[in-house]
Amino acid sequence: MKENNSELKKNIISGFFWKALENGGDQLITFVISLVLARLLGPEKYGTMALMLIFVSIANVMIQTGFQTALIQKKEVDIKDYSSVLYLGLIMALVIYLVIFAIAPFAAEYFSDDEIGPMLRVLSLMLFAGAVVSVQTAYIARNMDFKKQCAATVIADILSGAAGIYAALMDMGTWALVLQQLLKNIFLMLILMMTVSLRPAAVFSLKRLSSLFSYGWKVLVSGLIDTVYNNIYTPVISKLYSPITTGLYSRGNQFPQIIANSMAQTMQAVMLPAFSKNQDSSDNLASMLRRTIKMGSFVMFPMMAGLMAVSGPLIEVLLGSAWSDCAPYLMLCALGYSVWPMHVANLQAINAQGRSDIYLKLEIIKKLTGAFVLIFSINYGIMMMIFLKSIFDFVCTVINAAPNGRLIGYGPLKQWRDVLPEFLVSAFMGAAVYISSKLVSGLTGVFDSPSGAFFKALVLFLLIAEGVALYLIPAVIFKLESLIYLTGIIKGYKKR
Repeated sequence: MKENNSELKKNIISGFFWKALENGGDQLITFVISLVLARLLGPEKYGTMALMLIFVSIANVMIQTGFQTALIQKKEVDIKDYSSVLYLGLIMALVIYLVIFAIAPFAAEYFSDDEIGPMLRVLSLMLFAGAVVSVQTAYIARNMDFKKQCAATVIADILSGAAGIYAALMDMGTWALVLQQLLKNIFLMLILMMTVSLRPAAVFSLKRLSSLFSYGWKVLVSGLIDTVYNNIYTPVISKLYSPITTGLYSRGNQFPQIIANSMAQTMQAVMLPAFSKNQDSSDNLASMLRRTIKMGSFVMFPMMAGLMAVSGPLIEVLLGSAWSDCAPYLMLCALGYSVWPMHVANLQAINAQGRSDIYLKLEIIKKLTGAFVLIFSINYGIMMMIFLKSIFDFVCTVINAAPNGRLIGYGPLKQWRDVLPEFLVSAFMGAAVYISSKLVSGLTGVFDSPSGAFFKALVLFLLIAEGVALYLIPAVIFKLESLIYLTGIIKGYKKR
């Protein structure tokens, strides 16, 4: 048993490394490409793209989420399971694509943008590639062979990004963003076909699908509710405000979302199969959950606090003055994303125990309450809408953790007590860097000079360096447990 736990720990560390490298590389490349495209296209084009991605994101959840999670959680899986899920996914992709194809003109009319109709029809073709990739990803996750997916994702990002930038230079407008998103999914599917040893068979078993569906449908509905809720703010803002405001919110939200999604995807991909292997041991699962939450918070709290502190200079340097108004959106969104590791870890622990029924109940409770918060906040302006959404994310940490208090003895009070040191040090660091940022922002004469861009970049670099120092020094002085554990992992990995 000890040997099995040791091997599992090695697989988890290796999985985290490659999955973090994949997501980090993916987000970094996507981020750089989006910076180029943002400068070429402007806020309005990004607002249009954000609206279309809502439809595709919801459709992708319907095709991918439930059965993919069920494949990972199931104790024994063979080629008949993979093949059946693949063929069902392609059938669902076809049905959903036909529905989107039919409603595309109505979406264009509703949002008063004639371009949305034809672009939505083309963008939705990515659903077919997504159906294939979801099965390939489940196979990779079960075998914890994330190295191949890392390489495939990075290559797909580079190729699709180059195509998108070329299209933008050719004055294709929003179509450049559509092309980039579509090709990214197609390239990823093709590369994984060449590198992953999964080969579907000519079999389709309703019996196997039925056993997977009994668990997966609850995860599917939960994911659907979560995706609709997380994307509802964009169309609401679009109807209440201008396309430019929608673009500013979408872009401000994207900065912290990139980091949070990278962290969440890494945790989901690695910890669900790892948690599932310990689903019969409450003590082991509680210990793994605690370690995951502390490590995730040790990284996420300071990153979000830092983003909030340098939001103004960051936008100025990376996007230019045309996007400066999105800095307040970035600050408010980053506040909510700071607690995502707690959400993800708790929900994956619940799923690993086969309690997708609890997962579904939690999503219904959270989203109904969140909808009330949205409706209440609409009359108080867009900033209040986003602020209350972020505050509600903190409330959700208690809701998500409560079942694990009953199931494995590790509930919200213990969890917040464990992450409080990281939270307090991050808050101190963020406040100090924000004050420094405001002090140097008064140097308008220097920043408006011919070499002002250089000085802005230099100031941003120094602010980031200050933030790193103000976080790590107290962490070392107070000997934060997460830092000691992380240092041990790095040393151990170097020796391998």
